[in-house]
Amino acid sequence: MHYHSLGSIPHKRHTQFRKPDGALYHEQLFSTEGFSDAYSLIYHCNAPTEIIQIDDPVSYSARTIHDKQLKHRCLKGFEIAPEDDYLKSRKPMFVNQDCKISVAAPRHSMTNYFFKNADADEVIFIHVGTGVLKSMYGNLRFEYGDYLVIPRGTIYQLHFDQQDNRLLIIESSGPITFPKRYRNQYGQLLEHSPFCERDIRKPDVLETHDQKGNYLLHIKKQDMLYPYHYLCHPFDVVGWDGYVFPYALSIHDFEPITGRVHQPPPVHQTFDGSQFVICSFVPRLFDYHPQAIPAPYNHSNIDSDEVLYYVDGDFMSRKHVEKGMFTLHPGGIPHGPHRGAVEKSIGAKETRELAVMIDTFRPLLMTEYAVPVEDKNYYLSWLPDELSGGGIRLNEITS
Repeated sequence: MHYHSLGSIPHKRHTQFRKPDGALYHEQLFSTEGFSDAYSLIYHCNAPTEIIQIDDPVSYSARTIHDKQLKHRCLKGFEIAPEDDYLKSRKPMFVNQDCKISVAAPRHSMTNYFFKNADADEVIFIHVGTGVLKSMYGNLRFEYGDYLVIPRGTIYQLHFDQQDNRLLIIESSGPITFPKRYRNQYGQLLEHSPFCERDIRKPDVLETHDQKGNYLLHIKKQDMLYPYHYLCHPFDVVGWDGYVFPYALSIHDFEPITGRVHQPPPVHQTFDGSQFVICSFVPRLFDYHPQAIPAPYNHSNIDSDEVLYYVDGDFMSRKHVEKGMFTLHPGGIPHGPHRGAVEKSIGAKETRELAVMIDTFRPLLMTEYAVPVEDKNYYLSWLPDELSGGGIRLNEITS
């Protein structure tokens, strides 16, 4: 990211900065990797350390399904039932030590508590819904297609404009960054990057709540949820500056890279995570070589698991695609377009597909939340239609 500032800050850091009544504001360093990486300096009306009560923690982990079988999987994410509460609505689908991939369908805004993920940076993709991300850095409006990137340790609330909301949430054990090949030595996005700084939306309204009371903050740490009660409102900030803050990037502002022949998935990369990448598949023109085959070729993910989350549009390589559907193609076995898709794609001029892909470099485990929404016959979907309905015995195929 790059530098941003909002509100009132002193001329020099770590110097006296006083309120109108003469009392000092409280400076807070918000940093990553100790004091050696990106940071912001935040100025509070009150000390951010005034805790009045700590309740018993509760587990926030999902049980995983430990079958080590190599198997292509398909989940129907929109079949996950909505929940009133935001935190309860977050349902992990796939997990490993580097990331968690969840869906959420919250009905209500976070009005009676705040949340801090002290375990992971978060990328929240807005599939359905609009609203405002409120944090100690200010307010940031969001809508369909937005990636909200929230650094770990950020205290925030999501305020929705309606009750119908669908979110894809990716948690990263390391920082979420832009790919290095998109940036120059100064961190500026290069000309060949599929997006630029103009596309990045930062908090633009800073609301200062200089209030005392009993403010509930749920802190997630080591997959436990710790209920903390603070004396002062967490959003009592009068100003801040630095390089660490939440921001939004719309998938609709991602400019696709195309070529004469089919381009591989790295051209769709949007973010780097810890041992994984996030890519954006967006509407684009197809390849323009006279003999081009627009459909992707069969390929083997020898060293990565590939998760594709379908957002909208038509997909030339797959049959029976639904909004909110996941596919998992694990490392070690090939996958590719469904039968007939290659021939059908020849001569097509464009695709209107919209999807988010997460490629992890360590195996993913499916969770208990994923089991009820899995299409267990998905691995058969590359067979001829008469054989792909499931329940086919080997001797029926070979006889």
